[in-house]
Amino acid sequence: MKNRAVFSGILFIGLGLYFLAGQLEAPFLRFFQGWPALLAICGAALLGQAHSAREYASLFPGFLLLGFGAQLLLAGAFSFWPRGVNMFFFLIALAFFASSRKQKGGAGFGVLFLLLAVVLTFSGRGQPFFHLVQAGLSSVWKFWPLGLVAIGIYLLWARRK
Repeated sequence: MKNRAVFSGILFIGLGLYFLAGQLEAPFLRFFQGWPALLAICGAALLGQAHSAREYASLFPGFLLLGFGAQLLLAGAFSFWPRGVNMFFFLIALAFFASSRKQKGGAGFGVLFLLLAVVLTFSGRGQPFFHLVQAGLSSVWKFWPLGLVAIGIYLLWARRK
C-alpha cells in the first residue's frame, strides 16, 4: 500500500464507531458488536484503499472480508437470512467477479465458486432437477473433493512447465 491514509482513516473511523457502540449500550447498536463487525470494518477499509489509490490487488480481500462480516452479522440478526457454507461460496464468487473487473483474470474462478454455491444451495432441497442429478450421481458425489484436489495439482504443475 503506497498511500495508507485512506485505509488508516476508514479503519480508525470504523474502530471508533465499533467501540462507541459498545460504550453506549444501545439495543440497536448491539448489531454492530462482535468479530463479524471487525471483519466488515477491515474489508471496508481495504475497499476504500483499493478505490482511492487504484491498488486493485486489495479488491478481492476487501470484498471477501466485507462480505463475510456482513453475512455473519445479518445471519446473527435475522432468522430469515440464509445460512450455510453455500453463502460463503457465493461471497467468494462475488469477490472474484468484482476484482476481475479491474484486474486481469479471476472470472473463471468466480464462475466455479458460483456453480458450487448453486449446487450446495439446491442439492438438499428436493428440487426435481437437482434431485435427479443427485440420484444419478450419488456414487460419484462422495468423491467430488478429489476433483478439487486434481485441479489444484494441475494448476501447481502447469505453472512450472
